[in-house]
Amino acid sequence: MGVPFYVSPEQVMKDRADYARKGIARGRSLVAMEYENGVALVAENPSRTLFKMAEVYDRIAFAGVGKYNEFETLKIAGVRHADIKGYSYSRDDVTARGLANAYAQTLGNIFTHEMKPYEVEILVAAVSRSADDPNELYHILYDGTVMDEHGFSVLGGEAETIGEYLQAHYEEGLDEGAAIRLGVAALQAPEGTEDLAPADLEVAVLDRSNGRRAFRPIRGDALTAALSG
Repeated sequence: MGVPFYVSPEQVMKDRADYARKGIARGRSLVAMEYENGVALVAENPSRTLFKMAEVYDRIAFAGVGKYNEFETLKIAGVRHADIKGYSYSRDDVTARGLANAYAQTLGNIFTHEMKPYEVEILVAAVSRSADDPNELYHILYDGTVMDEHGFSVLGGEAETIGEYLQAHYEEGLDEGAAIRLGVAALQAPEGTEDLAPADLEVAVLDRSNGRRAFRPIRGDALTAALSG
């Protein structure tokens, strides 16, 4: 009888993490940043039908990078989770933090127990009801790690370079157009990246002035106008 091949738990976790990071790095990046009236989401995405960002519930948005079918599955599960909780209890009981924790548990279990980890990073963003209250940006990694970020968040394979650009150029109190333009400039920061046209972008905002349905995609002429300043 042969001796089973042994791999240490540390090596298994390292291999899974490397596998997930390589898959994420093959995709295009996404940035989110706070501006004077909410949160702006900007991603490189030339597809007109496969979206990286969506409304999940009142004032809450989802965004993902990496393998599309995997973060789309997570998005749908999040919408169902929010709808059931809001219907069973109260709309106010559905929170971005609760949703981020649910995603973290799911991704952590998949990373630990499944043969293949999800090749995704996701963001749960929420806009506050008042400008005096903080917005929420929860960045969740492939292994279930949750990071509560402020000001801006970067997802994807070029996160370090893009993050350094935003660290140098981001400032509080930007208007909507300025936030979108800064997001596009940050996505173009990595060396060798071509200039991004409106057709190469997916942009949306969580705008508190919209009321309960704060999520608003920005496309077509509205996006062209925002980029032109």
